[in-house]
Amino acid sequence: MPINVYFAAGAARWPQYEAPLKAAFAEAGLDVALSNAAPDPAAVDYIVFAPNGDISDFTPFAGCKGVLNLWAGVEQIVGNQTLTQPLCRMVDPALTEGMVEWVTGHVLRHHLNTDLHVLNQDGVWRNGAVPPIARERPVTVLGLGELGRACGRALAALNFPVTGWSRTAKEVEGIRCLSGEDGLTEALAGAQIVVLLLPLTAGTENLMNAERLAALPEGAVIVNPGRGPLIDDDALLAALDAGHIGHATLDVFRTEPLPAAHPFWAHPKVTVTPHIASETRAPSASRVIAENVRRGEAGEPFLYEVDRARGY
Repeated sequence: MPINVYFAAGAARWPQYEAPLKAAFAEAGLDVALSNAAPDPAAVDYIVFAPNGDISDFTPFAGCKGVLNLWAGVEQIVGNQTLTQPLCRMVDPALTEGMVEWVTGHVLRHHLNTDLHVLNQDGVWRNGAVPPIARERPVTVLGLGELGRACGRALAALNFPVTGWSRTAKEVEGIRCLSGEDGLTEALAGAQIVVLLLPLTAGTENLMNAERLAALPEGAVIVNPGRGPLIDDDALLAALDAGHIGHATLDVFRTEPLPAAHPFWAHPKVTVTPHIASETRAPSASRVIAENVRRGEAGEPFLYEVDRARGY
């Protein structure tokens, strides 16, 4: 009997994922019947899902062994009371690489003050603006999950002094690791550039409020490719207008697409990028999905299973 996998991640993604998923299942030696058509729920063994996909009520899928999310973030689904099956978030090697590239690029952009020259091609020879070297520019990464650790290591390899903060204590080679409320205050106090890579939970929403923005050194830069609601938008705008925060480069927002009238678009100290810091890549993500189906069939623990109590 084939393993029945229901692709419920949205019709728009089906052409992108159909062939890579079939190839990954074959490569893993799995006999899979893959479909994006509404199936008999009782026959479904696994669901490939995205939060804006095809289903919101998981109750009929009583025999489903696992819901395999295509996104790294699960905040839009983890609280669904009908979802009692194991839920796995996506940790895609290519997604991680893409995030490292985006974060490193923008940290270097702010460190080197590249905008001063790129945005001012006006005939003025601005050779007096010389940045410090990387080891003189402290960077703090908030969030030491898969993405935060990878970005922190990449920045440390460029000689930035990197401090990482997480809600629970962690150890990452080459990174000074802090945790807890006192650790957060210390991590912010020494940061000239802050990178936000925390999951969105009740405990992290509005983490960067007026008080914590004020704890940063004057002129500090915020780089947020994590989750929009990690930042209190009004507090950030006030800190930018007051000159306490030097710049904010934002890839994620409370409402996406970011409304055209939102003040972030026109603010001279804000760079908006349209949620492009990193994308799940179908070929590599499909191999992660196939591995979790293999594990489920073999009775092995799933990769990246979500802890419902923690929310990620």
